[in-house]
Amino acid sequence: MISFILILISAIFFPGIIAITKAKFSGRKAPSVLQPWFDIIRLSKKGSVFSTTTSIIFQISPVLNFVILIAVALIIPFTNKFPGIIHFQGDFLIFIYLLALGKFFLIIGALDVGSGFEGMGANREALYSMLAEPAFFMVIATLVLLTGNSSFSDMFSGLNLNLYSAILFVLLALYILVQFAMIESSRLPVDDPKTHLELTMIHEVMVLDNSGIDMAMVNIGNSLKFSIFGAIMANIILAIWPINLVLSILIFLVVELIFALLVGFLESFKARLKLIYNSQFILTISSIGVVLFLMILLLKNQL
Repeated sequence: MISFILILISAIFFPGIIAITKAKFSGRKAPSVLQPWFDIIRLSKKGSVFSTTTSIIFQISPVLNFVILIAVALIIPFTNKFPGIIHFQGDFLIFIYLLALGKFFLIIGALDVGSGFEGMGANREALYSMLAEPAFFMVIATLVLLTGNSSFSDMFSGLNLNLYSAILFVLLALYILVQFAMIESSRLPVDDPKTHLELTMIHEVMVLDNSGIDMAMVNIGNSLKFSIFGAIMANIILAIWPINLVLSILIFLVVELIFALLVGFLESFKARLKLIYNSQFILTISSIGVVLFLMILLLKNQL
């Protein structure tokens, strides 16, 4: 329960911190940290508009994606002492497939509109998610290899690593998770959430027809997704160097803060890749995941 509450708190401030960071680096006046939520509240007060070409699939897809992400957040533990509300052996597989299921509903919702632009965005989103998933699988597989457990709460039970192995694992795992979160949330360098050119848009063109409360739920889902990945990063750090509860909560929130600042920093200084290079970039991240798994496997066999 602690992890779920901290994830919700982080999700509230995450988009605002990103917006403030980008504004500061671009020399603009920063908005309020809660400005994205003011926008969400404004959207939630508006009615949804549905095209005559859409069916019930389009209408329920944002709701299902939102509910699924809530369920995903319930799986995340807080260190090894406080397992997620939903926990069992193999729950990491459910975690991964629920993320994919939420993305699936957004994709078929976009296809249901019958728009060529939204179909193009859905096609790209599906491709990039498929290419990026092996990277996340490799990080989790490495945790399974190190601990012999297949439950998130058991994985973070204190990893038995020497100093050099711990530093190697943390650096590579955090790098992969940051990049995977950026790809999964359709951010730079793969996609630009602020672009308005349909030919190069991915996620934004996929939700062009969403409005009102539906668009609000899509935006909340994006914040939750970032916060969930930040929670996994915090758990990895706390598993390597376990400390008491109060400091653990503080470090958890600090990791979420640093993650939000990092996203804002990267989006301020990184250019968007050309579409023809996106697949190569994502496959490189997945390759690093494979290298991480093999390196830890070799180090573990030498112990």
